[in-house]
Amino acid sequence: MATTSFSPKRRLQAATAMAFLAVAGSAAGLKAQGLESTETVNRIIGSQVKQEEANAAAEARNVNTAIDRTRENIGTVRKTSKLDKVDIVFLTDAARSEGGPPPAIESKVRQHQDDIAELRKEIEANALLFNAIESRRVLAQDILAVEFGDPGKIVIYAAAKPSS
Repeated sequence: MATTSFSPKRRLQAATAMAFLAVAGSAAGLKAQGLESTETVNRIIGSQVKQEEANAAAEARNVNTAIDRTRENIGTVRKTSKLDKVDIVFLTDAARSEGGPPPAIESKVRQHQDDIAELRKEIEANALLFNAIESRRVLAQDILAVEFGDPGKIVIYAAAKPSS
């Protein structure tokens, strides 16, 4: 019986190839567990995620109040690790494709633009909230404000349309 001996270079190539295949295989498994299933979303997020569509003019008062509280809400977002309910309110007529928010909301956004930019970064850095918005295909750049109401509940206002 002949014994085959591999050079150190050949062994390194084989080990690299095996490592690559192992990583590629586990990445494929992660992609297979998409956020399409409500059950998967709830398991990952640990919260009930609901969405609704609203008219920006009708919600202007609530959105502007939430925008005024952005500075304090940044800290709350940073500390949030568990929520019972996440409500995403799509302000469909305020989406970029519709010309953006109405003037009453747009002026508040400009007034608080640095705080809103920081809020968006904190949402992206928060695994729970990032997965909640990702599950509804909301881009962080479309988030105008958040409001913490009842304990364990957050409302996220987005100038966007829900995905079809």
